[in-house]
Amino acid sequence: MATMVRSFAIQGIEGYPVEIEATLLEGMPMLSIIGLGDQAVREAGERIQAAINSAGYQFPKKKVILSLAPGDIRKRGSHFDLGMALAILQESEEVGAKNLGEYGVIGELALNGSIRPCTGILPMIMAASKNGIRKVIVPAGNYKEAKLIKNIEVFAFGGLSEAVRFLEGKGVSSQTVGEEELPGEQNSVLDFADVKGQDELIDAAVLAAAGGHNMLMIGEPGCGKTMIAQRIPTILPEMTESESLEITKIYSIAGLLKNGHTLVNARPFRAPHHNASLNALIGGGVNALPGEVSLAHNGVLFLDELTEFSRRTLDALRQPIEDKKVCISRVNGTNTFPANFMFVTAMNPCPCGYYPGKKCRCTDYEIIKYRSRISGPIMDRIDVQKEVHPVGYFELESMASSRDSKTLRNMVEAARKIQQERFADEEGVNSNAQMTTSMIQKYCGMDKETLSLLKENCEKYSYSARVIHKLMRMARTSADLDGAEKIRRTDVERVLGCRDLDKSSSRMMVVT
Repeated sequence: MATMVRSFAIQGIEGYPVEIEATLLEGMPMLSIIGLGDQAVREAGERIQAAINSAGYQFPKKKVILSLAPGDIRKRGSHFDLGMALAILQESEEVGAKNLGEYGVIGELALNGSIRPCTGILPMIMAASKNGIRKVIVPAGNYKEAKLIKNIEVFAFGGLSEAVRFLEGKGVSSQTVGEEELPGEQNSVLDFADVKGQDELIDAAVLAAAGGHNMLMIGEPGCGKTMIAQRIPTILPEMTESESLEITKIYSIAGLLKNGHTLVNARPFRAPHHNASLNALIGGGVNALPGEVSLAHNGVLFLDELTEFSRRTLDALRQPIEDKKVCISRVNGTNTFPANFMFVTAMNPCPCGYYPGKKCRCTDYEIIKYRSRISGPIMDRIDVQKEVHPVGYFELESMASSRDSKTLRNMVEAARKIQQERFADEEGVNSNAQMTTSMIQKYCGMDKETLSLLKENCEKYSYSARVIHKLMRMARTSADLDGAEKIRRTDVERVLGCRDLDKSSSRMMVVT
């Protein structure tokens, strides 16, 4: 009868259980691993044999067959090593592990028998919890990450021999990191108190943050666009425990957790370079790993120098921006990654960067051609479009900072609290930016005078229905910031003042 050890694999960002079965047959000594494993799984045989011998045990001189079930799903990773080694030792009666079937086992083996940390521990531990497994053996280096799931008993070891002796009941305690304090995330040193002379832009950033709206900043080099963008996460509400676990799971799979096992408790800020590939931005590759849009989940995705990104790459953002998720289809299957991010971008107003100042020598045609690098559908999905005007350095010296991040965060949190109460019965909606058409009709009512003002401007700039809906969502956010029950004329005026690019384009001469 074959020996079975429980382990886990990852598909997308979710873990699922895998049964490692081992059996010995008479015949030429060899090790065969079946079950649609990748190259790392196929190479495990050499690591397992060397680790077993280094730990002082005897590798069986028979034909060894290892099966990873279910056998019709492809599996990847080196974290099956420890489970396969324990299954072989138990099946060959080299060791007598007690209650081996009660444990989930995760870990990569080194040739000297030590157990190396693995990526993707958190989703695998969550899969153990969902499938009724309450005891899990992990590498010592992954102990703190594994302990993030509270209803799981975690045992961590630094080597194969320690894990075996523990399972045999020989009084060996798990070699966890225990009381050792590992460095956590550092508090951000960025603060809006550093920003001077850009009060109008700060107000626009607060409006965007309060409702989860997308934002574009247009201005000449060095006027503070990136400075503002980097500070937006500091005014977003603190993440809930479920949000922290969700983004930590994504970072665990991507191998980006700091120190290998810390909880992500600060909202992500991702700023990929403009030469980033489509797969790097959206996600993909042979094993369909999450891209920047998923790494920015529950945080901010910032694209600086927006016009320098390829049009194909930018247009691929349409679906994630709208649906708050991205589906990656490969021959091996389809993976869905969350992508609920605040989209913040920055660009120069023209090729030289100094329009409409005296330094600019660009023609209207060149400016129109430059801005046309961004497609209409992408521009339609950007709510706030603000021009950023430079402030002289010597003028800045005499200015005092208007507001700090703590003050602005309090405003944003108060507005978000109103939205959470409003959408308490709406599944999957927690901010104004996520309102559906029916919700807009329900929550964005306005009087005739206010509606007439909105209609007049929409006809003037030929806004699409999508843009009009975005303006109504932003007006609702503006009212929430002031604690107003209904959308007022001042709210519509405020959001119309956040569409500077439309006004700038209308002023330019159209070149045919």
